[in-house]
Amino acid sequence: MKTHSLAFYVFGAAYFGAMSGASAACVDKAGSIAAKSYCSLKPGDLVEARIGDLLPTQPSLGFDELHYRLGRFEFGKDKVNKRFDDWCESSGFGGADTANAQSRLSDAASFTCKIKPGAETKASLDPMKTAVAGPNGQLFLTDGHHTLTSFMEAQDGGPQTMVRLRVTHQFGDLDEATFWAEMKKNRLVWLRNSEDREITPAQLPQSLGMKNFGNDKYRSIFYFGRDIGYKQLPDNAAFQEFYYGSWLRSHPTLKIDQYKVDTLAGYLTLLKEVTQALSALPDEAVVSDGVTAKVLGRMAQWNGGAPETGGEFAKQSILYSDEKPGKLAYAFRYKEAHGVK
Repeated sequence: MKTHSLAFYVFGAAYFGAMSGASAACVDKAGSIAAKSYCSLKPGDLVEARIGDLLPTQPSLGFDELHYRLGRFEFGKDKVNKRFDDWCESSGFGGADTANAQSRLSDAASFTCKIKPGAETKASLDPMKTAVAGPNGQLFLTDGHHTLTSFMEAQDGGPQTMVRLRVTHQFGDLDEATFWAEMKKNRLVWLRNSEDREITPAQLPQSLGMKNFGNDKYRSIFYFGRDIGYKQLPDNAAFQEFYYGSWLRSHPTLKIDQYKVDTLAGYLTLLKEVTQALSALPDEAVVSDGVTAKVLGRMAQWNGGAPETGGEFAKQSILYSDEKPGKLAYAFRYKEAHGVK
């Protein structure tokens, strides 16, 4: 496994050797030294990149998931703030080890992770966010839009923040039309907006950041439904929650507008009924676009077999006043503090 470091390419003479095997067309059209280096990436390589340089492959986000993440960053009760833990985990370093009041997301040297570079394991690499190397030396983010957008929006983050990604495909030698055909074929792009209407690749956002995305409230529900109605596993289809969102939109009886989702109690009722309906699906049921419930990680036993007073569902009901608040509590705390409706 090869790790690509921007510092290596910008300041190291080995940059020129790194171009071996790269598509000449990709290198010629790449706009920066870093972009030229991306032309030589191979599947399985690890690469460092600025958040601001990454191109999204979906047009919308579940804003309530971001409200949870930002709420935990701002009002967290963790020993080490969750933003550092998220950065370390998404970079393949297992989680945060130490951080202090001077630590900043935009300065990875200001905090430490549990695993040092070069000591990663398969278990630590599996949760890494992923990217595809595309034409013109561009990196297209295929997993991690919410996590990396939360880094972008964090007070100590921003577009200059460096992240580490795992490359899954090298498509740098393709023209634009063929590239997008391959992305669709491999289910590496989600071309439906927050209203579930089809869009073209040209309509995708050109950078991360909440202002660039639509808010898909259906997608948010399924983020909070993880480990209640379905599991998120390494071999599940990408854009998992969006498939479930399409399914929920067409459900004959479950209608979001019938629930008081502006309250924790109302959101929990919706979450319970939606995940119970999801869990009741047979494995072979087509959720959306020909993808089955089994492929999307559907759990045969709702809430892992636990009653609603236990398991993951019970964790979602824990109030912010508790020592370990639930995810929804952090989301509501953030929205209240920032006047988000």
